[in-house]
Amino acid sequence: MAMMSKTRDLLEGFVKEGSFKWVLSRRTSFDEEFEEMGRSPSGRRKWISELSPIANVIVGRCSRILDISMEELQNNFGKEASDSIKHPSNYARNFLEYCCFRALAIATQVTGHLAERSFRRLTFDMMLAWEVPSSGSHPMLKVDADSTVGIEAFSRVAPAIPTIADVITCCNLFDVLSSSTGGCLSFSVYDKYLAGLDRAIKKMKTQSESSLLSVLRSERGEKILEVDGTLTTQPVLEHVGVSTWPGRLTLTDHALYFEALRVMTFDKAKVYDLADDLKQVIKPELTGPWGSRLFDKAVMYKSMSLSEPVIMEFPELTGHSRRDYWLAIMLEVLYAHRFIREYQMNGVEREETLLKAVLGILRLQAIQDSVPSMSTRCEVLLMFNLCDKLPGGDVILETLATTISSRGFGHTTSSGLGSGLHSISAMSVLSNLGVVSQAASEERLLVGEIVVGELSSLEKAVNDSRNNYKKVEQAQATVDGVKVDGLDTNLAVMKELLYPITELGKMLTSLALWDDPLKSFLFCCVLSYIMIRGWLGYVFVLVLLFIAVFMLITRFSNQGRPMNGIKVMAPPSMTTMEQLLAVQNAISQVEELVQDGNIVLLKLRALLLAVPSQATDRAIFALILTALGVAFLPSKVIFLMIFLEIFTRNSPPRRASTEKWTRRMREWWFSIPAAPVVLEKEKEDKKRR
Repeated sequence: MAMMSKTRDLLEGFVKEGSFKWVLSRRTSFDEEFEEMGRSPSGRRKWISELSPIANVIVGRCSRILDISMEELQNNFGKEASDSIKHPSNYARNFLEYCCFRALAIATQVTGHLAERSFRRLTFDMMLAWEVPSSGSHPMLKVDADSTVGIEAFSRVAPAIPTIADVITCCNLFDVLSSSTGGCLSFSVYDKYLAGLDRAIKKMKTQSESSLLSVLRSERGEKILEVDGTLTTQPVLEHVGVSTWPGRLTLTDHALYFEALRVMTFDKAKVYDLADDLKQVIKPELTGPWGSRLFDKAVMYKSMSLSEPVIMEFPELTGHSRRDYWLAIMLEVLYAHRFIREYQMNGVEREETLLKAVLGILRLQAIQDSVPSMSTRCEVLLMFNLCDKLPGGDVILETLATTISSRGFGHTTSSGLGSGLHSISAMSVLSNLGVVSQAASEERLLVGEIVVGELSSLEKAVNDSRNNYKKVEQAQATVDGVKVDGLDTNLAVMKELLYPITELGKMLTSLALWDDPLKSFLFCCVLSYIMIRGWLGYVFVLVLLFIAVFMLITRFSNQGRPMNGIKVMAPPSMTTMEQLLAVQNAISQVEELVQDGNIVLLKLRALLLAVPSQATDRAIFALILTALGVAFLPSKVIFLMIFLEIFTRNSPPRRASTEKWTRRMREWWFSIPAAPVVLEKEKEDKKRR
């Protein structure tokens, strides 16, 4: 412990005393650092021929942080890395990653490192070097205010520090940060983001240490993530039944707390638990005056512990971004606890999972604080929210659970690297920032989410999910592009799409009506023979194979060609009054269909209850006869009899008898009485309740 404390003091001094200032003084040009490498007699700043100029500079900075020479770093890498990692084709980048990850593991142990601009510049320069690591890369001798990094470099370096990014949401985070700079991240935006993140962490620490809700939170040591409703201009309204109260809403990493506002103080807080398994439901809700559903600005919370749902309203003049933000962070905490229960996590594993959710919310707050003009969906920056939406998100969560629960991730071994390389856990980073206690950090095994020279299992799962999500987005874009307005236009499109089926139906109807007796007779004979031989299953298989072969041939013949659009004759445009009349006619037709359906059901109910009538006696006799036929006749004979009965009823020999039989069936149906219906109105006292 004494040794660890001494190391920490040295590292804090390394930052606070300005040991990183030389980085800032030369951040616009690396010329002086190149010269120092060339004339260094000790070899501590030795030039490595395999690396590009900027990569040499970054490795030199890493050697200063680790307090070992560049030559020693290279020797350690040669001893610890496997042959595949040291292959000449990717040696430069893998060695650079090795140095960066080792240096970051040390640099993040400094208390308040996010507040140091030198640390922010160092991590950004690591991304710049990652893009041009080898000596054969295009030389980048100047690093100035206009230098930018791409998504690959950011996704590789940033998740090595859990505070800055995580593997699951880092690509979405990069898209948000680089939206104003054309898909490339500049240092000014990155610096603002990290400054905002530092403020968010300090704010959470201050709120969690304050006396706010201290009695209720003391047992679980909850961290306060967000508070709203403290300003009279932005109240939070709680709706329970017909009552509405303004108040203060607080979200912790375990629960929601609502304190109703009185004249000068707040009431005792109501607790809405997010941690226990209470079948909680959180979803957007509509609210309005006197129970009307007009404004989409609320969140509904429902659980087994409540007799009725609670609605939290977040009023604002335009839009519903305030509600969307609260909905996302509430769900993130809820999903994190569901994840913990599903994978039965306890102790430090449980704390690590909760801290991942907390960090995601802090990063979202940093985005809103540092770059408020950026518009983005909150859920894409929160890992548990995102996994709930992504295709294959369950696979990502399963891989994440395996990573967290693994006891061998303190030292990365899958890539052939030894104990010199460490990844950083969320708990260890927050401990160094003063948010969680050091005792908890020391007991926690490190999480190996980043592996030098290869993708971790979590990164592979995320990449697979993102690739599938791109396909889903492309498919959804085609769906959105073919949507048309107007009932008549949609009916015209549907009619055109169903044209092949309607034509097939017309052909079968023509055969069944015996319009061409010869064709109908041949069809009847062929299908009857198939049924007698028991070949119906083979026919069904052949139809499926024919469709599959047709699709396969079409796919190869249309390789690379765009899909042909369906030409639809647009109906004449209708006025508003004509559209209203068409809707009214459609509603009337639907009402008639529902009435007819109810009559059929009431008649069947009367038959089932054996209302005394001649129709009931005939129904009982028909059911007994059908049951005996099904019991004693083979299935193929039954199918054949049904087919011949339906298909030959309109043939010339049977047409006259069919008309007479149809008339008798109609008379039998009309003779069935409908079961009575009694309509009761709701009592007045129930309405009042």
